[in-house]
Order: sequence, then C-alpha cells, then structure tokens
Amino acid sequence: MKKAEMEIRNVPFQVADWSKVPKVEHPGVSGTSFWRTLEMGNIRVRFVEYSAGFRSDHWCERGHVLLVLEGELTIELKDGREFRLVRGMSFQAADDASNPHLALAMNGATVFIVD
Repeated sequence: MKKAEMEIRNVPFQVADWSKVPKVEHPGVSGTSFWRTLEMGNIRVRFVEYSAGFRSDHWCERGHVLLVLEGELTIELKDGREFRLVRGMSFQAADDASNPHLALAMNGATVFIVD
C-alpha cells in the first residue's frame, strides 16, 4: 500500500519568528481575528488569534490543517454538524466544495493553520 504524501513545493528551509510577522485584522460577522501570515511555494502558514465572540463571515471551502494552541474553537459544517476543538486538538480537511466550514470562538482562541 502506497503511503499518502503531502506535496509542498518550492519552500526552502526557514524559521519563523511569529512575533515579528505583522498582524492583519480580519473581522468576522461578530468579533475579529488577527492573522500573521507567511506565504511560500504552494502553501500558506498562519498564526491566528480569534477574539471572544468571533464568528466567520463566510463558509470556507479551502482545505486546512488547523491546530488549536489556546482556547476553544468550534468548527461548524454547512450540513449542521459542529466539532468543538480545545488546546491540542486539530482538524484536517481537503479542498472540498461539498463540505464547507466556518469557525466560531465564543471565548477566543489561538490556532496554527497550514493551507
């Protein structure tokens, strides 16, 4: 059986000091998020802080690997299912137009995302 492989292209080795990456505000329907973003090769890597009461302003169809570093995040799928993630939990999803999701952070959260 062939092992599944992630293909990361044109990304040289580098170390990220997230404290030096500028924050960019992204308001939600309620609350706000602050993204520190690095884009390289075919990936985007983000350190995201969600304020208390944050709710995404759109259904996202992009694939992600998301790890909760602090707080609690709820991922809602358009079909109504919800998944509560706390520190140390992650979700993984492929680019998938048939399964859009959005994020809610009632008490705030900090996450690390690769997409």
